Amino acid sequence: MEEREFYREVLLILHDGGIPFAVGGAFAIHKHTSIWRCTKDLDLLLVFSAVPTALEKLRQAGFDTWVEDPIWLAKVARGDDFVDLISGMGNAGLFVEQSWLARSIPDSIFGVPCNVLRAEELIASKLFVTRRERFDGADVVHLIRKCGANLDWDRLLQILHPHWELLYWALVLFAYVYPAQISLVPERIWGDLTQRFINHISHPRKDDPFRGSLIDPYMFAIDVNEWGERDLYRENAGRHLKRLQQIESPTENTA
Repeated sequence: MEEREFYREVLLILHDGGIPFAVGGAFAIHKHTSIWRCTKDLDLLLVFSAVPTALEKLRQAGFDTWVEDPIWLAKVARGDDFVDLISGMGNAGLFVEQSWLARSIPDSIFGVPCNVLRAEELIASKLFVTRRERFDGADVVHLIRKCGANLDWDRLLQILHPHWELLYWALVLFAYVYPAQISLVPERIWGDLTQRFINHISHPRKDDPFRGSLIDPYMFAIDVNEWGERDLYRENAGRHLKRLQQIESPTENTA
């Protein structure tokens, strides 16, 4: 009950403060798939320019707040309970945009009016979670299984345009897991992505950069540190941090 009340208070403060956000994580997975699992926190997605204001309002309400990673994650806590404020992916390759929030689905959580992330944006937010210690591929596959027939595939392609290979990879995984459900993915999507892949391997561009660090900067560190590959993770992070310099953002734990 203490955890529930904590979540409710955070949601109320953001809602009453006029800060747009969408609920993601386990709550959004449950909304779209009916799969419920106990979660250690509540994931709220918002644009990065709204994070400083959100933290300030929550800090004034007596919560502990801090920026865990300026690229994508801030935290709100009371005791052992906490909420993640997520503004992008940890590799600085994909960020929450206003359109994500505008498209989110009106709902109510713990009696507080709020919006839940749509399946398309939820899939996009999970495609880069591919590390050894955490892999969200099962979530992506389950979302396609339960929502594929009604997904806005053009929207998904739009969000993931620079990373279409990851979407193709996820769809191949889906086809392996659910071979009898392949038709949930429209033929035109299979055809489009398959043709892109054929063109890609038939006419590789020699100047395309190494992208392993966007998947996992630790597991692919040897490529950068010893094999001389380009580090897109650090380049993306550097550009994002320059953008953040224009926004006053608390960076210290106020506990």
